Amino acid sequence: MNHDSWSLWRAQVAAILRLEIKKNFLAKRGLWIYLLAAAPVVLMWVHAALNLRDHRVCDLGHDSLIFAAMFQFFYLRLAIFFGCVGVFLRLFRGEMMEKSLHYYLLAPVRREVLLVGKYLAGVITTSIIFCTGTALALIALLVHVPRTAAEQYLFAGGGLGHVLAYIGTAALACIGYGGVFLLMGFLFRNPVVPVVLVFLWEGANPFLPALLKRLSVIFYLHSLIPISVPAQGDFAFLAILSTPTPAYLAVAGLLLIALAGLWLAARQVRKLEINYGVE
Repeated sequence: MNHDSWSLWRAQVAAILRLEIKKNFLAKRGLWIYLLAAAPVVLMWVHAALNLRDHRVCDLGHDSLIFAAMFQFFYLRLAIFFGCVGVFLRLFRGEMMEKSLHYYLLAPVRREVLLVGKYLAGVITTSIIFCTGTALALIALLVHVPRTAAEQYLFAGGGLGHVLAYIGTAALACIGYGGVFLLMGFLFRNPVVPVVLVFLWEGANPFLPALLKRLSVIFYLHSLIPISVPAQGDFAFLAILSTPTPAYLAVAGLLLIALAGLWLAARQVRKLEINYGVE
């Protein structure tokens, strides 16, 4: 690959990014994704506002556990999961349904370049939405406690590292699930099928053998969460405990899943033929 080709592909990816990011953020069909990201933010800020109004002092440790549970069970398993479904499954399949993908395919752009541009646009869109939601919820966690307690938590109790870990985990979740659902958009015409399959697989992760655990996104995300909330309920005893993966291996595992999804999707996009009559 010579320098001129690299410069051309980089310029094309940048152009696709501009088009796709604008399309993703302004799409009316994606308003529900903002609602998913905003749900924990609203709950945390209502909680903070009520405590400020009544001059109540909350237990920061207890509230941190509540946020950890909310982040682990709602944000990662539901909000970001379905947010990535809404964005990445539609990158190609959605445009085929809307009969607009051929405009891209008729342009003098390599299909792999188009794939990378669309994927990066999806990652940027979902990361901005969910990382912003995570940050706003964490601000609400700290705004209604005494300033000295907040400063001690952030700078002496390792809280700042927790904040960065939560935001980074949200971004990595978008990267990992983005690669999975980008591929699923090529393999399945009916979006319900891949969503159900992946959702069940991710949900069953705590009960899988150690080797199979590593074939899911949520396994690596759990290794990055600062405060992990154990599985509870009648079937919690079935959960198979495994040694947490070091952070650098968890990040590498998520990136490998995303790259594998991109590589397999690139093989599919080379064979893609537009026939709107059967879509």
